[in-house]
Amino acid sequence: MWLYRNPRTSSYVPLNMLYPTTLILAGLIFATYYVRSKDFEDLKSAWLGLTLSIALNGVITHSIKCAVGRPRPDFFWRCFPDGQMNDDMVCTGDKWTVSDGRKSFPSGHSSYAFSVLGFLAWYLFAKLHVFTERGRGQSWRLIAALCPLWVAVMVAISRTCDYHHHWQDVSVGSIIGIIESYLCYRQYYPSIGSQHCHVCYSSGEVKTPIMSRKISPKPESSSCPTEPEEKKLLSTEDKDSRWT
Repeated sequence: MWLYRNPRTSSYVPLNMLYPTTLILAGLIFATYYVRSKDFEDLKSAWLGLTLSIALNGVITHSIKCAVGRPRPDFFWRCFPDGQMNDDMVCTGDKWTVSDGRKSFPSGHSSYAFSVLGFLAWYLFAKLHVFTERGRGQSWRLIAALCPLWVAVMVAISRTCDYHHHWQDVSVGSIIGIIESYLCYRQYYPSIGSQHCHVCYSSGEVKTPIMSRKISPKPESSSCPTEPEEKKLLSTEDKDSRWT
């Protein structure tokens, strides 16, 4: 029981502060790039990707919460507010509080923070060309792009400091958030290492590889080529067949 008998405290980062802060930050970043580029397709893709990340994270995280039902570190005081534990282990606390106390794994704050701020990090990695030849060697680009991830890490850590989650809950929640944020980002943008990483797919400017085959023109003469000429044509055709 010692694992679930930590004191009850208020959240260091409550939801009514986390949600608006992250969405306002995302809006400022997207709007700043839109003002500079006047690219409405990018603005639309950014919001579609971000909202997809939030929705997908909510479904995954809360489904696992209800399926696992792990007690929070302060569950004892949620279940027995007066500190008196009965032999039948029947909770005497508020029903909603007790129910919420069984949703520790994984951490919703952590997964949400990484789903939103992780998406912003991928967005900044691409727009600042952190991993392309254009942006390498400029440390400020890397630092600026890592800032959202650092904020997400601090939000996740706060959930163990206020005794609302175990460290396993925070770790798994963070992994869920960062993975699905990248999956949602890639639905609308190329890889952050691509030379076209700053351009969204819907703009139509991203070049995708296609297979092409160069066909040698037919000889004007109606006569069949000799054996050496035929081997030469075949070797040239095979050499020019490639992915472009």
